[in-house]
Amino acid sequence: MPLTDITDVTDEVGEALAARRPVVALESTIIAHGLPRPRNLAVAAELEELVRAGGAVPATIAVLDGRIRIGLERPQLERIAREGGVRKLGRRDLAPALAAGASGATTVSATAFLAARAGIRVFATGGLGGVHREWTRDQDESADLRVLAETAITVVCAGVKSVLDVPATLQRLETLGVGVLGYGTEWFPGFYLSSSGEPVDWTVHSPGQVADVVRAREALGPPESALIVANPVPEPEQLDPALHDRVLRDALGECRERGITGQAVTPFLLDFLTRRTAGASLEANIAAVRGNAHLAARIAAAL
Repeated sequence: MPLTDITDVTDEVGEALAARRPVVALESTIIAHGLPRPRNLAVAAELEELVRAGGAVPATIAVLDGRIRIGLERPQLERIAREGGVRKLGRRDLAPALAAGASGATTVSATAFLAARAGIRVFATGGLGGVHREWTRDQDESADLRVLAETAITVVCAGVKSVLDVPATLQRLETLGVGVLGYGTEWFPGFYLSSSGEPVDWTVHSPGQVADVVRAREALGPPESALIVANPVPEPEQLDPALHDRVLRDALGECRERGITGQAVTPFLLDFLTRRTAGASLEANIAAVRGNAHLAARIAAAL
């Protein structure tokens, strides 16, 4: 079955792609699972407007009633934001969801995969998944890494989630051949924090410079992999580093005491940070996604 038989593309996105105008993919998991209601819908609409303000067409991606949606109309965006039972879909979940006629919000791995298949070259998100802490014990790492290693798309993000093992994740990205650029910084961002304390090998300072790197990668040809543009949250909007470190230390301790493992770890840690920072971590997350959406649009326009 061709992908086009199970995919619906909005007129706005379809016309932009056909005319080779800039398009930016946006994930839907942050809407369904990452933000509280009703603010999630307001942020989703804001991100789309930021993409438009940057000169590109937004394409929020999801699966609704067993069909891939590249771009969401307002009623579909409201469904993702408001309906209960919307599943979280990674790349491996797409086929079962489509076959079952299910509805789900796409994670980084699923969004990157579907966006690239649709011909979208730039994708904006918050923070990537990566290698989990204590990997040597349980060998737990996000599916994002494998998909990024096999998908030719430029991903604008605020680094990887700070609850993960950032140095190990960067090493894994290097092993997988995934390029990493620091945008206006020589330090890899720390999601809620402007810096993780880990250096980057390459720094760019404008959307045009990112576009030059993308074109060079495309000229080199396969194997195909993603390019990460690591865009730090502005320092005035980051989570207080001392508060971050203290609360994360407490969260990791409680996680061990309660025996939380596997896929449950990251959601637990992120929720713990939100509660114990009185929502400050959530605000830093939203600030990062806003900046990434606008930058991604400028990169797409430069391409």
